Amino acid sequence: MRKSLLSLAVLSALSVPTVSMAEEDAATLDKHSHPAEKGVGTATPAPAEPTSPHTFTYNVGLFSQYIFRGLTQTDHKPAIQGGVDYSHASGLYLGTWASNISWLEDGGNFEGSSLELDVYGGYRNTIGDTGIGYDVGLLNYIYPGSKTTAGRANAGFTDPYTLEAYGALSYKWLQAKVSYGITDIFGAQNSDGSYYAELNANIPVGETGITANLHYGYQDFKGSVGGVSNDKLYTYNDWKIGATKSWSNGVNVGAFYTGTDAKKIGYTYLGNNIGDDTLTVFVQKTF
Repeated sequence: MRKSLLSLAVLSALSVPTVSMAEEDAATLDKHSHPAEKGVGTATPAPAEPTSPHTFTYNVGLFSQYIFRGLTQTDHKPAIQGGVDYSHASGLYLGTWASNISWLEDGGNFEGSSLELDVYGGYRNTIGDTGIGYDVGLLNYIYPGSKTTAGRANAGFTDPYTLEAYGALSYKWLQAKVSYGITDIFGAQNSDGSYYAELNANIPVGETGITANLHYGYQDFKGSVGGVSNDKLYTYNDWKIGATKSWSNGVNVGAFYTGTDAKKIGYTYLGNNIGDDTLTVFVQKTF
């Protein structure tokens, strides 16, 4: 399951924030010009090549586990993650991202499912000269695999494929975002209309290249199954505190501590609550 701060997998160690790969716009001298003769003048630089409106960025990382909205998706085991993003100077963007997972098989409802693939697209820009940014789009979570016999017999479980619409506002290092479930979300029957609201703060620490990462989220579940409310089983709050060190070559390393108040009855997999407090470390690279 996937930011603002996110938010495409190959074994490598290395990126959370993406870095622009726009072409350089440096002027060069005409290769066919000759050195200026005495008293005649100087060679004329050739016109600068126009900057492309298209930007592609790539990211790949190794995490000690995959945490999504405070919940471990890999039973505290390592995750390899990566993605590719395209953006246009107009503000339009498209992307895809992937990670290994285990939560669907751990829950006993799905088999042949060790991958999450996210496909998303949207539009982002700023509101005049206010410095306030906005971002709206759609995100589709895809989980290859099929229901087990237990999954087919479980009235409360449906296919985990999830489509969300999202909108975010940001100012400097602060962001507020809401994601709305257009379909049932993450396998919970009759849960369309559920939403996730979050506040994120990524605060630069001087000129150190270190960023403090803070997060608070609220996952609300709608609907019910057999008279049992999804809200009572699945609604929870989550939080995160961490730090990331970034270098100019696109390498990022960091760690974060997460926790939730997720109920054991709704989030116990292999005998453990996947929302328990936990520490995650990672190394990433953007291209």
